[in-house]
Amino acid sequence: MGDFGEDIVGGLAERLRAEVTGPVLEPGDEGFTEELAGFNTAVVHSPDVAVGITSEADAVAVVRAAAETGTPVRVLATGHGVPIPVTDGILVTTSRLAGVTVDPDEKVARINAGCVWADVVTAAAEHGLAPITGASDVVGCIGYTLGGGLGPLARTYGFSSDWARGFRVVTAAGEVVTATATEHPDLFWALRGGKGGFGIVTSMDFGLVELTTLYGGSVFFDAEHIAPVLTAWADWTKTLPEAANSSVVVLRLPPLDFIPEPLRGKTVLSVRFAFVGDVAEGKRLFQPIRDAGTTLIDAVGEMPASDIALIHNDPKDPTASWDRGVMLTEFGSGFVEAFLDAAGPDQQLPLVAIELRHLGGATQRDVPEGSAVGGRGGAGTLTMIGVPDPGLFEQVLPATADGVLAKLGPWISAETTVNFAGAFAVPGSYQASWPAETFTRLAEIRATYDPEKLFPYGPAPAQPHP
Repeated sequence: MGDFGEDIVGGLAERLRAEVTGPVLEPGDEGFTEELAGFNTAVVHSPDVAVGITSEADAVAVVRAAAETGTPVRVLATGHGVPIPVTDGILVTTSRLAGVTVDPDEKVARINAGCVWADVVTAAAEHGLAPITGASDVVGCIGYTLGGGLGPLARTYGFSSDWARGFRVVTAAGEVVTATATEHPDLFWALRGGKGGFGIVTSMDFGLVELTTLYGGSVFFDAEHIAPVLTAWADWTKTLPEAANSSVVVLRLPPLDFIPEPLRGKTVLSVRFAFVGDVAEGKRLFQPIRDAGTTLIDAVGEMPASDIALIHNDPKDPTASWDRGVMLTEFGSGFVEAFLDAAGPDQQLPLVAIELRHLGGATQRDVPEGSAVGGRGGAGTLTMIGVPDPGLFEQVLPATADGVLAKLGPWISAETTVNFAGAFAVPGSYQASWPAETFTRLAEIRATYDPEKLFPYGPAPAQPHP
């Protein structure tokens, strides 16, 4: 029960039930476990109180009650970005704050805190518009954007947080503020990439782009083609225009029925591509990858922008998950050989996916008014996703990741971006998530808006705000 006695917790829960429209649950109550279930089923939360807010007024009531009792508050949306169990205080769930409103003239979507990207993609597509989303359309929009966000169109349009136009935030003072470039600009700067520790974000205004179609998708190559295709991809990235976005992933796939038959039980390489522009030009740009090996599946072609999640085709159903990510400085000389030695098809690793994303382009340019996002200097990212066996999460998978990264040391960037830092389990990863000046300014803004640290954020013993 954290640092709180039963009387304090019971009194807090009773007060919240009287002031909050949504459910207020304590451990042992019916629906408590289900209320706190996130995308990562390996993370089981056990706060003192769970509150499912249904409105901004609910969020205000929670914060004011928490402030008066000194109770920490954390927030859970979809749970994609919550790698550490919450074991005390109040855990607020936002799934009931649904709804997207699109202003097609201003090209802006008002996104409530419970929305996932699929909600926004669908609403925007009705007007020939599209948001700059993440790779998965079942990820929560707010938590993803607060951390910056690198999606399939990042080289063309930048970090997703670059498209945030404003936030509604319940601060630790129990006040609702609007943070934009002209109102509370310091808080607005921090929320575009600073992640957590500022308050409860109840909604976000997000810019949209005119986009109805892409030339994109993914192709798959068998193990024998991984080395030549990966080599071709690394060389190819050096010449791509900003309108072209790509990533590669080595997949070790189980022999299960839901896997497409040509891939079942194999180690394969997938190359993903998204080009904003003329179909013929997209096809021409992608041809060197097709020429690099024999494809098992070729699913690259003209596609509706609303189908962008199919490019990565990430899992949509909750599962136990473990991952670790870093940023890379380049894909230059010697990198492919080192990568294959560390994680190629000849290596026996308990990793189902090892992904490389090509960055640069618009990701390297900050917005005119500035933002807190870290990692603009990175040329790419590397993400490792472990076998979904929680028995491996504590020791085996961290040791495996350490072994891979040790072989790739010369190409690992000293900086990263916070959405890739996970639970800050690696020493120094919290500080490395932002440039030093940005890190210091974020701390100052957190202290201004949350002087009592009502919203804990950072590495253990504090727990991260999703």
